[in-house]
Amino acid sequence: MFEYIPNTPEDQREMLAAIGLSSLEELFADIPRRVLDKFEKVGLEPMSELEAKRLLGSIAHESLNPDEYVSFLGGGVYDHYIPSVVGHLIQRSEFFTTYTPYQAELSQGTLTWMFEFQTMICELTGMEVANASLYDGGSALAEAMLMAKNVTENKKFLVARSLNPNYRSVLDTYAWGADLEIEEILFGEDGRIDQEFIRQNLQGLGGVIVQNPNFFGVIEDLSRIKQMIGNAMLIVSANPISLGVLAPPGTYGTDIYVGEGQTLGVPMSFGGPLLGLFSTRMSYVRKMPGRLSGRTVDTEGKTGYVMALQTREQHIRRDKATSNICTNQALCALMATIYMSLLGRRRIRQLAELNLQKAHYLAAKLSRAKGFKVKFASPFFNEFVIETRKKPSSLLKKAQKEGFLGGIDLEPFGLLDGNNILLAVTEKRTKEEMDRFVKVLTH
Repeated sequence: MFEYIPNTPEDQREMLAAIGLSSLEELFADIPRRVLDKFEKVGLEPMSELEAKRLLGSIAHESLNPDEYVSFLGGGVYDHYIPSVVGHLIQRSEFFTTYTPYQAELSQGTLTWMFEFQTMICELTGMEVANASLYDGGSALAEAMLMAKNVTENKKFLVARSLNPNYRSVLDTYAWGADLEIEEILFGEDGRIDQEFIRQNLQGLGGVIVQNPNFFGVIEDLSRIKQMIGNAMLIVSANPISLGVLAPPGTYGTDIYVGEGQTLGVPMSFGGPLLGLFSTRMSYVRKMPGRLSGRTVDTEGKTGYVMALQTREQHIRRDKATSNICTNQALCALMATIYMSLLGRRRIRQLAELNLQKAHYLAAKLSRAKGFKVKFASPFFNEFVIETRKKPSSLLKKAQKEGFLGGIDLEPFGLLDGNNILLAVTEKRTKEEMDRFVKVLTH
């Protein structure tokens, strides 16, 4: 194992000598002393496995474990129940340690579930073709913007201000690198986007980017936007669980659907790893980023699966590729495949209805309490904004002491005036938990 342990003292001396130095202090001499003085040496000594495990355990114990709290956190990552069979099946060695299935003859199992994943995402979203996943919902949305620019050859995009701010920061980074122009679509007192603004800004438009339900949980009416924007592309980011009760994006003219697939059986894991969902129309398949598993027939007439249309990817010249993301989230996509297979169409609808009903129960309960008001009167799915008389930070701190992760303080995002908390309610929350949460906040 010695050759796998880097930078022995002798290695360090050889490397320093090669660049004419004699110590690490000389190597870092260009860093100002006032900066170096702010840091302390870690000072770790070699440890046994037991000692290392105890140390890491003590560090981990300082973090909040959502399993020990009643969570109303949302904003992109949600506390859903994950059937135990999901975690069990992904530990099969051929799944857990798998790499890109370039050799189709050795990877039929992996390519098969990828194909099934793509099929289920298409069925859920009402779109015609899906890829085998991207990194997360934010990067999937940014890749959709680049794809729309490549299809329309226009650089202007109208982006809803009610979009998840973390997604917006990714869009801004991509737009800066690709020299794209972003204009914001403001939202009204009902929390919905100003569609008249879209109508007045159609010239040179590459696409319209909206989230539905949006960051505030509000359900948008997107039924007339595609007709309004014509050849510009409608890009919709949506929670896949919401599609159990809401119209699939493909039914109202969406050109590209993206979403965060963490809700489909992937643990929260402190915000990662996540799962980017991406589906579009078949006419755009050669412009689509990400990997595709395709079904074919061999010379003996047997069904087989292969990596399809790979000339879209990084295998060709960088400037000709649809995307320069060179991998995906295969293991998380497998979790989602198992999860969707377990639930099926009927139970995904039931799951969505549970989320909807429980969120509305909590919203109604809080809105009847003094000093609390639901911010927007528009319909919402499993997430909503509650306006409070007291500072959100003090309320959330109080809730945490009583065993609740009580939502997200929206003040740092600068999207709303006043005191506002974003609350998410999933199927895991019980009536007793919600009643107790309301009691903690209101007393």
